[in-house]
Amino acid sequence: MTVGTASLTHVLGRLEVVTRRVGSAVEWRRAGDPNPGDPFRGLHISPAQVRALLEGGPAPTPLDAGASDRHSQVEAEADEAEAAGADLRLRRLARTFGLDEVDVELVLIALAPDLDARFERFYAYLQDDVTRRRASIGLWMELCRLEPSSPPIRRRVGAGAPLVESRLVLVEEPERPFLTRSLRAPDRVTAFLLGDDAPEATVRHLLVERDPQPAGGSALAAAVRQDGRSAYVRERPGTDAGALAIGALRAAGMDAVAADLRRLHPDDDFLSLAPMLGREAGLRSAGLVVGPLEALGDLRPAAARALSELPATVVLFGAGHWDPAWSRELPYRCDADGPTSAERNTLWRAELDGQAAPDLDPVAVTRTFRLTVEQARQAARAAVVQARAAGRPVGPDDLRAGARAQNAAGLERLSRRIEPAVGFGDLVLQPEALEQLRDLAARGRHRDQVLGQWRMAGPSARRRGLTALFAGPSGTGKTMAAEVLAGEMGLDLYVVDLASVVDKYVGETEKNLDRIFHEAEGVNGVLLFDEADALFGKRSEVSDAHDRYANVEVAYLLQRMELFEGIAILATNLRANLDEAFARRLDVLVDFPEPEAGERLRLWRHCLGGEVPREPDLDLAFMARSFRLSGGNIRNIAVSAAYAAAEDRSPISMTHLVRATQREYRKLGRMVVEPEFEPYFHLLTARSGLEEEPADARS
Repeated sequence: MTVGTASLTHVLGRLEVVTRRVGSAVEWRRAGDPNPGDPFRGLHISPAQVRALLEGGPAPTPLDAGASDRHSQVEAEADEAEAAGADLRLRRLARTFGLDEVDVELVLIALAPDLDARFERFYAYLQDDVTRRRASIGLWMELCRLEPSSPPIRRRVGAGAPLVESRLVLVEEPERPFLTRSLRAPDRVTAFLLGDDAPEATVRHLLVERDPQPAGGSALAAAVRQDGRSAYVRERPGTDAGALAIGALRAAGMDAVAADLRRLHPDDDFLSLAPMLGREAGLRSAGLVVGPLEALGDLRPAAARALSELPATVVLFGAGHWDPAWSRELPYRCDADGPTSAERNTLWRAELDGQAAPDLDPVAVTRTFRLTVEQARQAARAAVVQARAAGRPVGPDDLRAGARAQNAAGLERLSRRIEPAVGFGDLVLQPEALEQLRDLAARGRHRDQVLGQWRMAGPSARRRGLTALFAGPSGTGKTMAAEVLAGEMGLDLYVVDLASVVDKYVGETEKNLDRIFHEAEGVNGVLLFDEADALFGKRSEVSDAHDRYANVEVAYLLQRMELFEGIAILATNLRANLDEAFARRLDVLVDFPEPEAGERLRLWRHCLGGEVPREPDLDLAFMARSFRLSGGNIRNIAVSAAYAAAEDRSPISMTHLVRATQREYRKLGRMVVEPEFEPYFHLLTARSGLEEEPADARS
């Protein structure tokens, strides 16, 4: 006899005991029937039945000696099977949910019609009602010879009873009198006792298979092992509280059932699903891991209370702090920790499985990424697929691409995502600014080591993020520098769309910003607030309600920046307009001045590129020396000249450059003065046929 056969044999043996008891009750009822030949029995109450009811009703069903003997025999065989190592599901159910023999009998009586159709007729006959095909509370008490007026007995099917709270038996038709309420065993319980482990359809979409975090969570495991109480794990960016909880439960000797609340359907009633999740965990003799709680929105307090009070070991997780009002007893609380560098290295090596280049250091390449264990696994697999398609070993670019692919799309609804395509070689800045940018990139690469492992921020420091200010006139390379910085760290750049942030209604701008910061903390990227002075402007004296709410908005930003754990860059043309309080929260401040002549010459050469056909006599030194323009303006001129050359089907010449410069000057509102354009001023009038005019009249 196999283990599964022994369990099913035990269930069927116990159902045979129920069959004998029901059979005895039927025979006893027939013997005392005042009108056994009534063809409408169960459809009406005859005068004879009324007389019998007035006389006190039928006597209690006598004990069936055969049923008692069979019960003893079945349980003795079950003892032998368990001693041989069999897992008897009915007994496991009783142990897990704290059921005694009377509770087990109730479960068997309730599920009997689902396994044997004869019980429908038996129950209808015993209850003298052809429409009552499931056992009632009163029939259960009669078959088990229980006293209906006993409060302890009635509590077994009342609110808070293990059977009812765990959804092992459903008490239906609450509008009926207590004794005539129907009892039903859920299909999931019946399937479990028959050996089926498939989860119930109503909660299947929430359940996920997750690998545990290979290390960490020892304190959580100890807390669960000691008293099996509920626990709450606070998740931080780059950590996986769910994987940590699963690992802790397994370290405590338990399996885990994990539910991802982000998979909830809009029409799901989670308060009714929570007991089913607890039952699923109990049926598997496992702990329950549920989160993140933020996915529940306004339902979070009620749902957290329902989950924490389930009769099971429950580990909840989320990004916020636990509110004591959410449960009667305060759960064990802890913060999730990410894997160490050594653990990450082991994980990367295991997932890459010898397919990486010999000199590849996965930990060093992905140092700027805050990846959970599961994200690291997925990133490694994506890198392997990409490298295999290209026919090469996994390299740094493959790993970075795989890591970037783990970014969720939530932030893209609030910002514009840019995959960096430029590097430090494309920047033309003064040496001091370049040095500051390289310092900022180094901070981004090593902040986890300095702030996390070395704890240089101090135990009381709240800031774990990295914030920089890029200040300078328009076109001096601030946005490009942010892209270079993101590319240097292997991250994507997310440019915040001010149109999706600023709202005329009070409080809505703060909500939009909170969504951006929240999404950004879960994404491996660099957040760029372009034209930052529009959001981070100075607070002013309060003269009306508009001033007060504007100041509240800036104050909120100050607080949120303090708690932000990602990488943010503020870019502004008007540094003086920023509130002074932001200066303390800045890690690096980079000035972007207008380029000098030498830098402008490099910009001209860079913008014209190496593939654009151009005349050999282009006087770029003159262009750099004569026109004080920013890099953005120079690029506009170079592009405009290229279009003109393409139209003329000729290489770029000085004529194209000078005329494009004239158009850019007009855009900027500058005067076109002959001395500034000499000796090429004549090129401005050569095509238009303008006659020579006095120098001071030309503009």
